[in-house]
Amino acid sequence: MFTLNRLQSGTAAFMALSVTVGTVAPFITASPSFAQTTFSDVSSNYWAAQFIQQLSQRGVIAGFPDGTFRPEEAVTRAQFAAMVNKAFQKPAQRQGINFTDVPSNYWASSAIGQAYSIGFLSGYPGNRFEPNQAIPRQQVLVSLANGLEYTPGGNTESTLQYFNDASNIASYARSPIAAATEKQIVVNYPNVKFLNPTATATRAQVAAFIYQALVSSNQASAINSPYVVAVGSTTPTPVSVTIPQGTAIPVKYDKAEKILVTKDETAPLTLTVSQNVVTQEGSVVIPAGSQVIGQLKPATGGSQFVAEKLVLTNGQEYQLNASSEVITKTETVNKGTSTGSIIKNTVLGAGAAAAVSAVTGDRAIATEEVLGGAGIGALIGLFFGRNSVDLVAIDPDTDLQMTINQNLLVSVR
Repeated sequence: MFTLNRLQSGTAAFMALSVTVGTVAPFITASPSFAQTTFSDVSSNYWAAQFIQQLSQRGVIAGFPDGTFRPEEAVTRAQFAAMVNKAFQKPAQRQGINFTDVPSNYWASSAIGQAYSIGFLSGYPGNRFEPNQAIPRQQVLVSLANGLEYTPGGNTESTLQYFNDASNIASYARSPIAAATEKQIVVNYPNVKFLNPTATATRAQVAAFIYQALVSSNQASAINSPYVVAVGSTTPTPVSVTIPQGTAIPVKYDKAEKILVTKDETAPLTLTVSQNVVTQEGSVVIPAGSQVIGQLKPATGGSQFVAEKLVLTNGQEYQLNASSEVITKTETVNKGTSTGSIIKNTVLGAGAAAAVSAVTGDRAIATEEVLGGAGIGALIGLFFGRNSVDLVAIDPDTDLQMTINQNLLVSVR
């Protein structure tokens, strides 16, 4: 079993891991992107749709202003360098160099330098990088295997015999591609038996390769695709990780900029994990996009979010004992105040909605503005005759960050 034995501060609640079974690559996962994740030219049944969606969510790849992704478009070496830097964070392995064909004002100059220094990409003789060259599939796989420091565990030629076109793999690429194959980084569409090593890599293919590289280093959950090459039994053994009491879980709430509740009410609330919670070695224990289900409950002097369940992105559910700090900030609603100014970008607990309605005299608060869509009519009588009411004002971006109150055991691969 793995046991987390100390914490590091940071917005993504990064944790150090004491490893007793296996090892994971020493990376910190990039923060997720909240940009477009669906594209007009990537249908739900497109072979690489899930890879593209997951990487766009992480901010590793992006679409075009017209809403397309252009999955069949070629990827240049410069573009690939930019993708690698967004997908992986890794200490420098070697001193950077200045390529003769990459001027300092070139759009990808920094990305190319970084990709070189962390070991994912190298240049050509003559100190050239060829940034605008379309990158072949075998170069992508070599880059990922080298950057992740993978070497073959078995016989290289025996592994490569899986591919019907293995003879087309360049000599320099054979060992790294064998390693990438063992780690299930290789994705071949439409026929898994054909690697097409010298073919130009498309945006969809690169998305699939990079995502599988994240899976191989325990930084992403596996996608069930028939095009992932699986040679032998290389499925990672599930291990248990204990997330210790006191670990922070960064969360967000996209439905509103503010939440109002009374000090006496309980209101259902579901939050979304805003950044991956990962070990220092890079193993994702709580992926961004997971949900935390719980309630806002009365607490001494205010309100507090109390978590009840954690639902990971792969559907795994865990009972969760976690809570936010007690929120005591208040906002006063006075008689005659315009409800429009109160409820703008705000959701309310049923009690708060009833209070606002009774004090302002506005009975037109819609149920979609109320947490859980609760009915408020029966509660309005509790606030009749009041000229003002104090409501707990919650900023989801800062007030709902929570810590785990009891060790949580989760399974990772």
